[in-house]
Amino acid sequence: MVILTLNCGSSSAKYQVYDWDAKDILAVGIVERVTLGGSFISHKAKGKEEYEAKHDCPTHTDAVDLIIKTLTSPEVGVIKDMSVIKAVGHRVVHGGDKFIKSVLVDDTVMKTLDEVKELGPLHNPANIMGIEAAKKVLPNVPHCAVMDTAWHQTMPAESFLYAVPYEWYEQYAVRRYGFHGTSFLYTAKRAAVLLGKDPFQTNLIIAHLGNGSSINAVKNGCSFDTSMGMTPLEGLVMGTRAGDADMAMPFYVMRKTGLNAAEVESALNKKSGLLGITGQYADRRDIQAAALKGDARAKLAQDMEAYRVKKYIGAYQAALGRVDALVFTAGVGEFAAFMRKKILDGLDAIGIVYDPAKNELAQTRNTETRISADHSPIPVFIIPTDEELVMTEDAYALMAGTYDVHTNFTYSFQRKDYVNKGRIAGLKRDLEKRPELKAIIADPK
Repeated sequence: MVILTLNCGSSSAKYQVYDWDAKDILAVGIVERVTLGGSFISHKAKGKEEYEAKHDCPTHTDAVDLIIKTLTSPEVGVIKDMSVIKAVGHRVVHGGDKFIKSVLVDDTVMKTLDEVKELGPLHNPANIMGIEAAKKVLPNVPHCAVMDTAWHQTMPAESFLYAVPYEWYEQYAVRRYGFHGTSFLYTAKRAAVLLGKDPFQTNLIIAHLGNGSSINAVKNGCSFDTSMGMTPLEGLVMGTRAGDADMAMPFYVMRKTGLNAAEVESALNKKSGLLGITGQYADRRDIQAAALKGDARAKLAQDMEAYRVKKYIGAYQAALGRVDALVFTAGVGEFAAFMRKKILDGLDAIGIVYDPAKNELAQTRNTETRISADHSPIPVFIIPTDEELVMTEDAYALMAGTYDVHTNFTYSFQRKDYVNKGRIAGLKRDLEKRPELKAIIADPK
């Protein structure tokens, strides 16, 4: 049985093809510049050379159609025809407070997603278009919506409510929702395995650091608080998003500049964060290169980003009372040793002690590593996230009728003997290049 997962952004469509019986990834890829012109697909299939081709995709339907044609191509594809695919899992960024778990897509679900799309104006329209496009191409298989906000529906009211007129919450659903939930679910469950603990007796602080970043306080295995808010704009300093700021600031800027609400909203989401501080860079690699050359604003951007994460770690430790581990994940969390160093420096006083040599060594997506010092009261793990696997398992379980909210459901990756087959070859190559990496691999207890 083969399961397809789709993650449609505003101008991209990522995909993965998973062989459920073999528990192995057959192909991954992305169509970029959807709706923008100059579209192209990057495709990597098991046992075949990487493939890239230009193909104009003015709509997400065109992008999904291109994915299907690539997957069934005799030259670069991995399946004979689409009848092999038995389910499709779709990432949906914002489900509002309407969904506490993944769901099979039907007309009611689509109507609800449309009703809450104002809460995720940069993401949900693309997610909805992706589902609609895939249903046209694959009308006879179950489609499953996996909501990033669902994981955070366990937050208590003191965490998710804002101190604004209560009727705003009652009438307009103004509240904290949180995002990156699929990533947090995976990393929280894996951290419990590495610690040898019952997941529902485990307290964690998880930092998902990428172009979009957020941090999650996990109490007894469930989301307790998170840095992103009603939209993904709140919280940490991100690639182009401002994160935490005085709520009066936009009004001040509007009065001073004559910009309207839409223009200020766009600036806070697309022209702020690291890009806003540096004036030209959003990618951490570019910022690091500039900082090493003496660019003062690049260094300032790094310091601001690290300081914001450090503040949240301290706040969440106070909120949780007991922290069993600190976890880094996502692109920056997994690879940017220099950023982890800036964040971890000085946390010794609260029981988080890292090993600089281990930190420099830990740059891989193919295994879980431990970078804390041997005497650190709180372990520090780097756990490469796997949102696609969560989506795949949710889709299969929904199709089979065995799925439930995560507190009543057990994933394959919660087993002590779980092995990610898709990462075995990559880890072998990593160890050939850097044998010393083996010493920091985090084995389950």
